[in-house]
Amino acid sequence: MKIIFLDRDGVINRYPGDNKYVTRWSEFKFLRGVKSALKKLIQNGFKIFIISNQAGVSKGIFSQDALNRITKNMLNEFKKSAIHIEGVFYCVHREEDNCSCRKPKIGLLEKAVKSLGINKIDKKDCFFIGDTLRDVQTGKAFGCRTVLVFSGKEKLANRDKWKIRPDFTATDLCEATHIILKR
Repeated sequence: MKIIFLDRDGVINRYPGDNKYVTRWSEFKFLRGVKSALKKLIQNGFKIFIISNQAGVSKGIFSQDALNRITKNMLNEFKKSAIHIEGVFYCVHREEDNCSCRKPKIGLLEKAVKSLGINKIDKKDCFFIGDTLRDVQTGKAFGCRTVLVFSGKEKLANRDKWKIRPDFTATDLCEATHIILKR
């Protein structure tokens, strides 16, 4: 089974900025080409999951209801474009909560795979696409290949400081999709 795990902010929608959050639907802006990229991945047999840390909930910056509304609206927009997302999994905990679901831990990825009702996947057919080194770390810890995109937090100019290396880098989800489909 081929699976794409996607971070949300900075990959699907515009990155809100360091230490900032998308707190309501009006702040959620799809990045250019996201819907066409997801369609291509799905047409090529990939199952799509969104995996995102959203600690703003536990910090009291926005409510679980607000996060649910943003997610519902995002999924409705995908549905209008005939894009099926298998599931959206969030960690709403703070780092100090030391939960098993906060990236770079792999709890959300395990939960996503379990939701498919299968016991085992071939992780070489799985990719984690994210805009932070934390996303790369998560994908590597899970055993899948990683694509770091520069449409959000991380910048190519920081490459010399990276303590972990992605398998691939791309300007955005469109280029990441092209890289994956060439493999």
